[in-house]
Amino acid sequence: MAKEKKVEQITDMEVDFAQWYTDICRKAELVEYASVKGFTILRPYGYAIWENMQRIMDGEFKKTGHQNVAMPVLIPESLLKKEGELVNGFAPECAWVTQGGSEELEERLAFRPTSETMFCDHWSRVLHSYRELPMLYNQWCSVIRWEKTTRPFLRSREFWWQEGHTIHETAEEAMAETEQQLNCYADFYEKVLAIPVVKGRKTEKEKFAGAEATYTVECMMKDHKALQGATSHYFGDKFSRAYGVTFTGRDNKLQYPFQTSWGSTTRMIGAVIMAHGDNNGLVLPPQIAPIQVIILPVAQHKPGVLEAASALKERLAAAGLRVQMDDSDNSMGWKCAQYEMKGVPLRVEIGPRDIENGQCVLVRRNDGEKTVIRLAELEEAAKAQLELVQKGLYEKAKINLEEHCWPAFSVEEAKKLQEEKGGFIKTMWCGDVACEQKMKEEAGMSSRCLPFEQEKLSDVCACCGRPAGKMIFWGVAY
Repeated sequence: MAKEKKVEQITDMEVDFAQWYTDICRKAELVEYASVKGFTILRPYGYAIWENMQRIMDGEFKKTGHQNVAMPVLIPESLLKKEGELVNGFAPECAWVTQGGSEELEERLAFRPTSETMFCDHWSRVLHSYRELPMLYNQWCSVIRWEKTTRPFLRSREFWWQEGHTIHETAEEAMAETEQQLNCYADFYEKVLAIPVVKGRKTEKEKFAGAEATYTVECMMKDHKALQGATSHYFGDKFSRAYGVTFTGRDNKLQYPFQTSWGSTTRMIGAVIMAHGDNNGLVLPPQIAPIQVIILPVAQHKPGVLEAASALKERLAAAGLRVQMDDSDNSMGWKCAQYEMKGVPLRVEIGPRDIENGQCVLVRRNDGEKTVIRLAELEEAAKAQLELVQKGLYEKAKINLEEHCWPAFSVEEAKKLQEEKGGFIKTMWCGDVACEQKMKEEAGMSSRCLPFEQEKLSDVCACCGRPAGKMIFWGVAY
């Protein structure tokens, strides 16, 4: 990473992190605002990042037997109301269709805020026997939730996601599915997005509406705020009973299947921006970068330079890398700044002197390190440098997480730590929602999760002083 600032249109993150984030979203041409308030347009570069995420995740889902389906975007109000907790949880965010063409509808139709109801309605019609279980479905789509305040990728009134929905013969199978998919998300964040996570269970107050249990991967951004990365929910047979989903079991009696759902969204793009970006723009992990390598010919007007650069491009493309060459008449300085802005992980420079010496220069986006290599080593060296980018991003993000987790033993101490240092504040907790609310009201933090990796900080709750057996993470979240 170059120390000098190259893009004046980007606000420094140290000055205004929120504006820095918005500047990158627009200057890197990821999104643009739409004419309808709260809606955004995913521009080609932003959508290409999402496509790469989608391709990798979809492949992982299919390895474990999941199949893609497509459900209707509209949900009848009567169907939505069958499960009380779900409709109450999403009622403030529902957008409704009341008229079709010139005719008023007999029943309001909700734009899907989530699709549990439609999957259950479908299963109630097609499931018959235990021999058909499990049904492991996923869909890639957009949903609409009428958020009051919006920000690109983090909260918008329409966003793109995948939502997995499965039904199982036994509770044990459904709970195993819930855990498996949570681990799938954790692996994706850490191995693909280079973002370390804290895995844990949400409190009763913070769990998904209608779920028996919600599990989460929580991330830390560069400003030390928390971001919920993805969630996996265990429903038990509550939805099956509400929607009349039954099957004939091994004992030849009707039974209710056990259900899960799990989802991740384009919010992951926001996580990448805030976990890895700098004052010159995006810094993309190689696996999701639309352009993994950009080739910049130096003094391209001189004989043989463009031909040599084109040859490098062809070799890297043949090696399976996503590569482009910029032979425009823009200055070298402009080109370097442009592709740093776009977060391209690796830059290759070649000019007359390089050609004469049989070499080229590789520059990593994450730390600006330059490496001179022999042309014969190009493919192997480029892949090695991309691995170093991935490793460097993860290690830096891991340090950020580990250095901003603070133990506290009272609400007052937790509040002071958050105000002075930010990050995750970990305390013991008695499990009482009143204490959870107290932390929110007095320290301005919500519960993030009860982490799977527990520590015994003390014997008492930091909020009320009563006996406590669980450690909980608190934070200020996006």
